[in-house]
Parts: sequence; structure tokens; C-alpha cells
Amino acid sequence: MEKQEIPVKARVLTEVLPYIKQHRGKTVVIKLGGNAMERPEIREKFSSDVVLMRYVGINAVIVHGGGPQISEYMGKLSKEIDFVDGHRVTDSETMEIAKMVLVGKVNKEIVSTINRHGNLSVGLSGEDGNLLIARKREVESGADLGWVGDVAKVNASIVEELISHELIPVIASVGTDQMGNSYNINADKVAGEVAAALKADKVIYMTNVTGVLSGTGELVSRLDLRDCARMLEGDLVSEGMIPKVESCVMAIKSGVNRAHIINGTTEHALLLEVFTDEGVGTMIRSEKD
Repeated sequence: MEKQEIPVKARVLTEVLPYIKQHRGKTVVIKLGGNAMERPEIREKFSSDVVLMRYVGINAVIVHGGGPQISEYMGKLSKEIDFVDGHRVTDSETMEIAKMVLVGKVNKEIVSTINRHGNLSVGLSGEDGNLLIARKREVESGADLGWVGDVAKVNASIVEELISHELIPVIASVGTDQMGNSYNINADKVAGEVAAALKADKVIYMTNVTGVLSGTGELVSRLDLRDCARMLEGDLVSEGMIPKVESCVMAIKSGVNRAHIINGTTEHALLLEVFTDEGVGTMIRSEKD
């Protein structure tokens, strides 16, 4: 390290201290998007950021999907991919592929990468300990989506137990009903429901876009619930962003303090969002400051 760099690094550490004090002991639910975690170097930086958060006393809980990875494996197995009303139709064979990819591959890759920085992470699916109780999703068109579900209930005690032991739970977005049937659940919705059940301070959505954009394509850095309602009702939110914004709204209405949508492909985006005033994406809260 050059001598002239030392005061700069010291100043950065000093500036971060108030944020560490502010967030220490609080829970942050982080939704890691399938697109944001496809590149190993992104997963590596994300994992080191999450471990740093844990070491300074922030309780990180990770929720992930894996849509692109499921599609990739369905293609390898020559399984036709069918979407209805924006939802992947999930028959029994597709559900088995989804579980194999989400639970057996993606989840383990995230856990393994985190544990290279510290033996802190434990992988879960929503089926473990009946963490995510699911109900079958119904759509307005009446189409049968198969084993596609919504979250009916979050049994948060297993996650709270892991947090009490200073571990980082990593949750794959697969749920189960009372009969033991498996359901593929939108990971954005899972993150919002888990954040609400844990009474988290923040829920952060890491995706591959900068955040919520205005009609002219510019980043909207701050929104409140009224802004979100106006944008959703006016079809001003892109299709892929709709479940994220809806989940942010639900979480905040359930008591989560703030929700964030950020570009997870930006280097150390998570730390910038948690430990700076400016942040790097869109912040949503109940009312404007």
C-alpha cells in the first residue's frame, strides 16, 4: 500500500462506522437474482460482501431463484419451455428439474462460495422444516400453471435459529403444501414474504438492471408507496420489475423499514447500498423523507 493511500482508506473506514452502528443486530434479506449470479466473479464479490456484513453484526438472509439456470437445463434435457401470462408452466417433470437446479446446484454453489470466505453459510429450500408453505397459483386467464405456487405462510423459526447462531441462511425458492407437494415460487415474492416474517430492517433485490426507471429511462433513486401504486397502476413498471416492486410494497406494508432494488453486477453494490447515503439503485419506503 502506498503511504498516500493510508489516509484515504482510514477516512473510508471512519465514514462507514455510523452505518455499522446503525445496522448492527438488524436483519437484511437479500434476493439474489438468477441473472445477477450467473458470472462466478459476481458471486465471489457478493459472497465476500455478505461475509463482511455478518462479521460487523448484520444478519444477512439470502433468497435466490434461478430461472436462467432452469431454462438452461431444460434445454439440455430437450424439455419444452412453456410460459403462460409470464409464468413458467411447471409440470411434474419440470418441477423435478427446478428442484434439481435450485436446490442441488444453485443453492450449493452460493453456499460454497460464501463459505470460502468464512464457515458461515447454511443452505435451505422452502421445504426444509416447512419453511415455505405454498398454495397453488391461480391466474386471471384460468390457465393451469401446474406446480407454480405462492407463499401462504413462512415458518420463520428455522431461519431465526440459524441467525441466532450467527449463520447466513441461503434459501432456494421452492415450497411445499400440507400434502407434501413441491411448488416453484417466484423468488422475488419469497424474499418479500421472508423479510416480512422476520421483521427485517431491509429487503434488497439484486438484479441485472440499475433499479426502477422513469418513463424517460432514467433511474428513480427514491420512491414511496404512493409512487409505487401510481407506477404500477399506470403500467409504468417493466414486466420483469413488477414482482419486485409489488414485493417491496408488501414487505414495507408488513413492517420492513426499507426496500432496495439494485444492480447486482456492479462491483460491491451491496456494500454501497448498505453503507452509504447515496446507494446505487432505487430505495422504496413508506413515505418520503
